[in-house]
Amino acid sequence: CVCVCVWVRERERERAQPPTVNMLRVVKPKTKRGLRELEKRAPKLTENGKKVLLLHGTTTSVIIKGVLSDLYSLRKAGENAIKYTKKNANIRPFESGGESYLEYLSRRTDCSLFVFGSHSKKRPHNLVIGRMYDHHVYDLIEVGVEQFEPMVTFGGAKKYSPQEGSKPCLVFIGEGFEQDDQLKHLKEILIDVLRGEVVEAINLAGLDKVFLCVAVGKKVYFKHCAIRLKKSGTKVPRIELIEAGPSMDLIIRRNRLPNEELRKEAMKTAWKSSKHKVKNVSRDSLAGKVGRIYMPRQEVNGMALAKMKGLKRRRQEASSDPGASKKARDNHNEEV
Repeated sequence: CVCVCVWVRERERERAQPPTVNMLRVVKPKTKRGLRELEKRAPKLTENGKKVLLLHGTTTSVIIKGVLSDLYSLRKAGENAIKYTKKNANIRPFESGGESYLEYLSRRTDCSLFVFGSHSKKRPHNLVIGRMYDHHVYDLIEVGVEQFEPMVTFGGAKKYSPQEGSKPCLVFIGEGFEQDDQLKHLKEILIDVLRGEVVEAINLAGLDKVFLCVAVGKKVYFKHCAIRLKKSGTKVPRIELIEAGPSMDLIIRRNRLPNEELRKEAMKTAWKSSKHKVKNVSRDSLAGKVGRIYMPRQEVNGMALAKMKGLKRRRQEASSDPGASKKARDNHNEEV
């Protein structure tokens, strides 16, 4: 009986341990689809959009579940968010060794952002938001949630839900976002989590939501409003804001900044070679690439050209005509 108890305890310890390196081994793709997926995740000069991974801890409250559900609703357009509802006892982002399973999930799902929700007596209604670099934890910030109001309470969860391809407006109000280091860190992470895909041009109709963050001391008031464009009698429409939720108060607890060497490594950009200007080549909206070629004067009088059958027929008709010129009859006789 004692041996059985010891064996059961050892099995429980093995299950509780984070995955080993063998789980992260690179497998050669066997299909074209697998090869395409690996090419999508490979490093590029212009990286893909950042996806968010939403995770639950061992114990979560109703408030944390609502926050994660609303964040998933705001980011799920275009498959920019992945949500796992399974409890994860192996994830402790601020502890050494507690981020191994988190990094494994990041590599598996190709997510560079994560939001981890948990609840305990020491840290109630807790959210840990972080960024990844090369599928390793880059930086972390921990906030507590208070006065949470989900999207359902505003009665417009589906009506005001963001459309695929739309862009949000991000508004940060308060001197703390420029002076306090923790609030600066929170601002950087919230911008990465909420901004979505980076584009060069924005259509006015694509701005359908605004995220408002107001800093008062160490507390940040977060609200989400829908943007509606109304007629104003001029070219510039009248803007109306409708609170759509979620709405919550965030209290900063802990944060972990990356070291200077890791920051420099993550901020490196690939060297772009300047394109050599091609002369006499332009772009047209209809024809595409248009080029201009300069040719020297061509002497076409002495060129041997192929004699067409139509010309031969005319010469035969001219020779048979008694009123034809002598030159036309001579040309016909030479050809015969």
